[in-house]
Amino acid sequence: MKGVVIAAGEGKRLKPLTHTRPKCMIPVAGKPILSHVLKCLRKAGIREVVIVVNYLKDKIIDEFGDGRKVGMKISYAVQKETRGTADAFLAAEGIIDDTFVGVAGDVITECSAIKRLISSHNSEMTVGLKRVEDVSNYGVAEVVRGRIKKFEEKPKTHRSGLANCSMYVMESSVFPKLRSLEMSKRGEYEITDLIRALAKKNDVGGVELKEFWQDLGMPWQLFDANEFLLNKMPEKREGELEDCKVRGKVIIEKGAHVFNSFLEGPVFIGRNSEIGPYSFIRSNSSIGENCGIGDSTTVKNSIIMNSVNAKHLSYIGDSIVGENCNFGAGTQIANWRFDAGTIQMEVMEKKVDTKRSKLGVIIGDNTKTGVLSSVMPGRTIGDSCWIGANVQVDRDIPRATRVFLKQQLVIEGR
Repeated sequence: MKGVVIAAGEGKRLKPLTHTRPKCMIPVAGKPILSHVLKCLRKAGIREVVIVVNYLKDKIIDEFGDGRKVGMKISYAVQKETRGTADAFLAAEGIIDDTFVGVAGDVITECSAIKRLISSHNSEMTVGLKRVEDVSNYGVAEVVRGRIKKFEEKPKTHRSGLANCSMYVMESSVFPKLRSLEMSKRGEYEITDLIRALAKKNDVGGVELKEFWQDLGMPWQLFDANEFLLNKMPEKREGELEDCKVRGKVIIEKGAHVFNSFLEGPVFIGRNSEIGPYSFIRSNSSIGENCGIGDSTTVKNSIIMNSVNAKHLSYIGDSIVGENCNFGAGTQIANWRFDAGTIQMEVMEKKVDTKRSKLGVIIGDNTKTGVLSSVMPGRTIGDSCWIGANVQVDRDIPRATRVFLKQQLVIEGR
């Protein structure tokens, strides 16, 4: 059986991280999201995959090539315009000619979930479903004796139910049906419209999955996926640990050097990164390759991408930091409100309650902060920004912006 992975979207809700990469290439637990998706498919027995690409497609193709590095055979189909999930699957028509597994490229789950989906397939289409507390942000299915009888996209009522996991097994006979779908109100061709059409014919199965599942549509959802993956990874100490206190599991890749520091696992430290002296790397943190985390700097529950430097007296908590960022001495990231309330973030010009009591900052690539700068909880800073010395960031900063503080000194002599 072959697989089709949808990785064409821009990931607008994940900006500023997706200004410079497709969302499936955001690193989680040391590897791009798509790498984890492919690994899961391979463990489930899928050896040949079509990846549907569009936005910044060369980032994906350059990373995975023909698939040999991940033990698979990979080919690519280009979705000419990002016109929805049904249109994305149609891009694989002609390459796929039999039963196939279709998954979104931004979903983290377990290989046993895909195996269960495959073994349960006995109709033209089978949909993986997960029970969630609030289905208002998902498509929700009503299932009777293993068949989806009704499917509703993002109901307005807040209730629990079986959410669409964006994981499917389909027969190749769905392609003509996908081609015949009408454009939705939001101007896209939706795979959910196919589910509804097949439900009327009693020809779409629904399988409730008990395994871990997390789609990564919002920035703060990356933390849950990172924690899950870190806890599943085996311990590895290929780098050098020198005069360190370690509590819990650590994954330290070749060439990394950690000295005179405290590690509280699970943590991941990428190749050729240097940690110390007196650094405190707290649990559920992933630090990429070629990073420098130095003197008395704390990193807590954060995803730090490649080539980031925070070498002096900084605090980075519950944050995601893009590649090639530099933190000036004493940079402080606030991650908690005084009233202990949940933190809101602005996503595509709308305030969204993250439901998290602790959340720091989301920073794009190539951004720098000056000495003694600080950031309030739940802010975003775009890529290629400069945040000057002593600046307190209390609002979202657009990409390629310079923010400086004008200081008026009053000097009086006697």
